[in-house]
Amino acid sequence: MKETEGSSLILGFDPGRDKCGVAVVGSNHKIYGHEVVPAADAIAKIQTWIQQYPIETLVMGNQTTAQQWQQRLEQAVSFPVILIDERYSTLEARDRYWLMYPPQGLMRLIPQGMRDVPRPIDDIVAIILVERYLAQRTVDE
Repeated sequence: MKETEGSSLILGFDPGRDKCGVAVVGSNHKIYGHEVVPAADAIAKIQTWIQQYPIETLVMGNQTTAQQWQQRLEQAVSFPVILIDERYSTLEARDRYWLMYPPQGLMRLIPQGMRDVPRPIDDIVAIILVERYLAQRTVDE
């Protein structure tokens, strides 16, 4: 079990047909792990992280394939599965990618809007979903 510095942990899940984003984020906004996995491996990855981290909640996007995934996840985990509005999260994740992984060399000279993100960003969407959940929880308190 990994040290989480008194922070409760939330698993973010961006569901998809072919690939899914997963991320473990603390209520302190610290990112403990994030990964893009094939959809067929998503439940296994989530269960692995549940064994590694004291996860208390799972938040997932409410759009693509959400209902099918929600049913599967509720059978696979013993804590709440909460749906979060994921509209525009992919656009936000594109911007976040370049903050997390700043361009190097000549790529720095190309305007951000003209750069292609070199890998799937579903894991970054999962991070954003957790952040939206935490922001919503703060407003509700």
